[in-house]
Amino acid sequence: MGQRRVLVVDDDSTIADSVAVRLRAEGFDVVTAADGPRAVESCRRDRPDLVVLDVMLPGFDGLEVCRRIQADRPVPVLMLTARAEETDLLVGLGVGADDYLTKPFSMRELVARVHALLRRADRPAMAERAQDTGARVALGEVWVDLAERRVARGDDEVHLTRTEFDLLAYLAARPRVAVSREALLADVWGWQDEAGNRTVDSHIKALRRKLGAELIRTVHGVGYALEVPR
Repeated sequence: MGQRRVLVVDDDSTIADSVAVRLRAEGFDVVTAADGPRAVESCRRDRPDLVVLDVMLPGFDGLEVCRRIQADRPVPVLMLTARAEETDLLVGLGVGADDYLTKPFSMRELVARVHALLRRADRPAMAERAQDTGARVALGEVWVDLAERRVARGDDEVHLTRTEFDLLAYLAARPRVAVSREALLADVWGWQDEAGNRTVDSHIKALRRKLGAELIRTVHGVGYALEVPR
């Protein structure tokens, strides 16, 4: 595999340059953009393997950038935000971001997240590995087509991001089994530490909002379990 390309988008040149220097030291080909329109254009022109994307940008914000680039082609996105409010995080995840870091962040953690996201993008998605079975899973009024990566609630199809779908497919393969946040981070996100527990919680909240609060049960002190009607 050739050199991986990362697009870094931040209007703060100090942050953008620091991230670019560190990622180049890690062996990445790095391009940068300082506003929303240039970020979208760079994605189309440079075809990055991953995008590190600040939320607050001139032109239009990072949420709109994420929306536009995901509509063009799926690409892993690590969002950088100075705002830690849950609503902001859920909106970012809802438009296709795979992960986020709240400023200020350590370069070491950013590099670890970048490597984890790329490892996850390189391996076949769990649902894609199940294509040969043609599996279609019924979860009460919700059904999941693993081969086509489609989800519906009743008669209405529901749009899930790649991460949301992979998380749902993982839990659906283990109905009623309590799965720890650490196991979800390792198997869905490809992380080997507990730094992303809040990421798991945010994605679970997004799934509940789209598919019904009763579908995923919180197992206190452990993690989550998918509830399937008997």
